[in-house]
Amino acid sequence: MFDLAKYTKELSELFESYENILLVSHINPDGDAIGSQLALYQFLTYKGKKVEMMCPNNLQEFLKWMHGADKIKIFIRNRKKCIKLIGDADLIILIDFNQASRLGESEKYVIDSKATKVIIDHHLEPHDIANLLISDPSRCSTSELVYEMIAIINGEPFKNRSFSEAVYVGIITDTGNFEHGSYSGRTLRIIADLLDSGIEKEKILNVVYNNFSVDRMRLLGFALNKRMTVLSEYKTAYIYLTKKDLSDFSHVKGDTEGFVNLPLSINGISFAVLLVEKDNFVKLSFRSKGNFAVNEFASKYFYGGGHLNASGGEYYDTLENTIKYFMKVLEENKMQLENSF
Repeated sequence: MFDLAKYTKELSELFESYENILLVSHINPDGDAIGSQLALYQFLTYKGKKVEMMCPNNLQEFLKWMHGADKIKIFIRNRKKCIKLIGDADLIILIDFNQASRLGESEKYVIDSKATKVIIDHHLEPHDIANLLISDPSRCSTSELVYEMIAIINGEPFKNRSFSEAVYVGIITDTGNFEHGSYSGRTLRIIADLLDSGIEKEKILNVVYNNFSVDRMRLLGFALNKRMTVLSEYKTAYIYLTKKDLSDFSHVKGDTEGFVNLPLSINGISFAVLLVEKDNFVKLSFRSKGNFAVNEFASKYFYGGGHLNASGGEYYDTLENTIKYFMKVLEENKMQLENSF
């Protein structure tokens, strides 16, 4: 059983022992990665610590409004600066991931660093890459875990608007605004505290969910109309997008966010997949309802992982061959899918 008090005490002692702290989020960061990273940053800077933040690649547009986001150094845009930050750090906190490959091009530098390393995460199957692993998959998000740990360290919930906004974004994005994920009454009590602290819920929801371009809306319509296949016999629907599709609709990073969830609203569908063609591989996102474990599916067939009902993976072949392979492994899982929901 996860011992929150024990791990919080160990983390607090590390915060007291080190001055140069580097907070690192994962490649292709989502709202929970950036939310939990910024929440930790707000608390540690309030406590007078010297804190830097780094991310392997660019943030999505809907996350850049949060206070402190402009202070996150992007490795692929400023390698020299980021390598120095890694070298200068005596404590590195790896946030919302548990595998070295999620560090992207910064992997070698972070892993080779002599700094003490801590993982704060909520994903399954962590790799042995840190001195201290703080991981609880029962939490709906890393942001929820960060909120609880900071409240214990602080002696009471930390009252700071930017901190609260960051935690809120982390929780709502990792649960699809409470449409999926392992959120609980504990999660909702935290949300109540955040709302009581004075955050502007409607403003945040509009920035995160209602701030799309015309091209993105047209890409969504095209994806549902021309690129979605429904396989009722497998309780499955998948959407695929080619590089040309993305180009035709002036795709920018983050435009396909949420597409994979939409087929689950079809009656009788309990497994949804989004396949996006990249330069040398295909990126896949998986969502499910019920007990079909998409994290196990992703790990077994597509070099991926994640949560029971939300995960991702990759396949290093053409889009056409990836779809053929997907259909093959789908047949292997037909019985599980029939009994999944």
